[in-house]
Amino acid sequence: MLQSLHVKNLALIEETEVDFTEGLNILSGETGAGKSIIIGSINLALGEKVQKEMLRESGTDGEMAPALVELVFRVTDERQCAQLAELEVYPENDEVILSRKIINGRGAAKVNAETVPASKVKEIASILIDIHGQHEHQSLLSKKKHLEILDDYAAERLAGPKSELQKMYHEYRKLFEELKAADVDVEERLREISFLEYEVKEIGDASLREGEDEELEADFRKFSNGRKIVEAVSSAHSSTGGGMEGASDLIGRALRELSSVASYDDKLEELEQELLEIDNLLNDFNREIADYVENMEFDDETFYQVEKRLDAINHLKSKYGSTIPEILDALASRQERLTKLKDYDHYLDELKVNVEKAEKQLEEKCFEVSEIRREYAEKLTAAVTEALKDLNFLDVRFQMEFARTDGYTANGFDDAEFLISTNPGEPLKPLGKVASGGELSRIMLAIKTVLADEDAVETLIFDEIDSGISGRTAQMVSEKMNVLGRNHQIICITHLPQIAAMADSHYLIEKSVQNQTTVSTICRLNREESVDELARMLGGVEITDTVRKSASEMKELAEQKKH
Repeated sequence: MLQSLHVKNLALIEETEVDFTEGLNILSGETGAGKSIIIGSINLALGEKVQKEMLRESGTDGEMAPALVELVFRVTDERQCAQLAELEVYPENDEVILSRKIINGRGAAKVNAETVPASKVKEIASILIDIHGQHEHQSLLSKKKHLEILDDYAAERLAGPKSELQKMYHEYRKLFEELKAADVDVEERLREISFLEYEVKEIGDASLREGEDEELEADFRKFSNGRKIVEAVSSAHSSTGGGMEGASDLIGRALRELSSVASYDDKLEELEQELLEIDNLLNDFNREIADYVENMEFDDETFYQVEKRLDAINHLKSKYGSTIPEILDALASRQERLTKLKDYDHYLDELKVNVEKAEKQLEEKCFEVSEIRREYAEKLTAAVTEALKDLNFLDVRFQMEFARTDGYTANGFDDAEFLISTNPGEPLKPLGKVASGGELSRIMLAIKTVLADEDAVETLIFDEIDSGISGRTAQMVSEKMNVLGRNHQIICITHLPQIAAMADSHYLIEKSVQNQTTVSTICRLNREESVDELARMLGGVEITDTVRKSASEMKELAEQKKH
């Protein structure tokens, strides 16, 4: 669950920290007080794009102050821990800390103090938290969203078959595109055969050998610096050789001098042995360098042949690949293509057979996935129907209709859509043709409630889920939120007192002017303060004793309902 939120220098917030609790956490406040900033801050920590208008100026110079958002999650659920482990994230003292620091408009994300890309933060967040924004229910107007919801519900059974389906689809598309490309006329095929024969001959005639280019480049470096090498080696040989004042002669003299007195002192004997080793090493070196000088060959003809061969290989690299193995791979692929084109009818027949085989396998897998979907669609729609009845849809029917797409997709061939009827005698129709904004909001809440029972995600955030509802419906929504809060942590921004009254923890977001600057603050209310806030939500500007009494009664009724 989300234990705490720390926000610094974002929009109207200078710095604030909120400790959340289990159950239903309600956030309320006047319009414009900064409720949306809280959700925006959480989204920012979870990897969303940094919005410039969210940042605060540091002073009169117009620069943006460094901003920080930090979320602390307590993770004890085994399923969540296993999912996090797959992402190489391990709770420390049962905690996972997600933070995002924004400096000069650029964000840096961290998980347990380790810097990670924003994409990974989003993956982690999907395990820990689910956010339902103010306008997310509008996504129900898209049929694509309906299939996503069903697949989420059936994920345990569907994940494996869907993964296999995607692999089969990509293999099928690869073969299908190859077949489409293979449909060429005779003249074009003959031109391609001629060109391939030329390329195969060009690479084959070169008789390439792996590692040959590296050897030639080493020889080229040696030959192109031949004069410098001869001068340097000759000078080294002269300096270390046995001539007058050469290193070998000088060490020999030193060795003779030490040998004449070594018997007088053990230490001198050790030094004599060390010098003897140096003399032996230098003699070995002189023999090797003398052999090198004797065998040095820097003739122009050899240099020319090396340069010519290297140019030929580099020419092939410019056409077929940056390395000899890549050129040889290019040769193999061209030989394979050439074989196909020369025996074209057999190649085409074999390709058609492979496409038919791949399509048949894909069709079977699509049927398997579709059968699982239909099985779970019945369970999902039945569960959502019951949840909708709890949300004041008294005579509701909710079903899923399946059609088939024109072709195959990586998601199968299902074209599924939710249908609803909210009044007796009315036929089932697509959501967009029946449901109002408030009804869509309740339908999404019902779906979220059903999915939450199947999902390991512990924390659910609802940003004004109560949009477009009031009265008895609002009361039933509040009861549903209360039920949902028994098994999940719920954080809900609301403007309805019926929902706020159900709070296990109630937080007030206020806007004020401090030091000639408008700031938002958030604080947790005690029971009496919560009643005052309910009275404000009920009564508006003027809060009378009657309004306050109504607020107190509402709170008492909510508490009785909870227990």
